[in-house]
This record gives sequence, structure tokens and C-alpha cells, in this order.
Amino acid sequence: MEQIERIQHFEMLLDRVAPVLGNLEEALDAFEGIQDDVKELAAYYEDDWREDFEADEAGKLPKDLKRGVLSEDGIYDVLSEHYALTIRLLDTVSDILKNR
Repeated sequence: MEQIERIQHFEMLLDRVAPVLGNLEEALDAFEGIQDDVKELAAYYEDDWREDFEADEAGKLPKDLKRGVLSEDGIYDVLSEHYALTIRLLDTVSDILKNR
């Protein structure tokens, strides 16, 4: 690779990597910021969710109440996605450190 071509190649890599790292930092900050919320959702799902779900099924809750949290898959899917993303992050970090 000639000098000019090499510089252009690595300039292109730098231009591609830098914004992704910035976006990742923002995403990780947000991900770290929701961990207490995830724990709270998990505890609700394990403890009180069934009672609220059954009350909704029995028509005991107001019709205009936003109730996405009471869907049978809503919280479960979010908790599963959280777990899968956490494992993916762990695998990615492990691969990066192994191949450094």
C-alpha cells in the first residue's frame, strides 16, 4: 500500500470508528441508567404482576388505563432482551480482550 493510499485508508477507518464509539458511550450510559428499572420490573413481574393482570382480565381496572405492562409477553420479552444483550456485551468484551 502506497503512503497516500495508506493514509486515506486509515483516515476512513478513523472516521468510521470515532462516531460509533461516541454512540456506544451514550448507549452504555443509558443502559447503565436503566439497571434499577430492570430490577424493579423483574420484581414486579415475580410478585404483583399476576394480581394486576387478573384484575385487568376481570374488568376491575379503568378502560383508559395504559396497560402495556399487563400484556402477557411485555415484561417477559423486555427482561429476556435485557439478559440477551447483557450476555452479548459480555461476549463482545471478552472477545475484544482476548484478541487485543
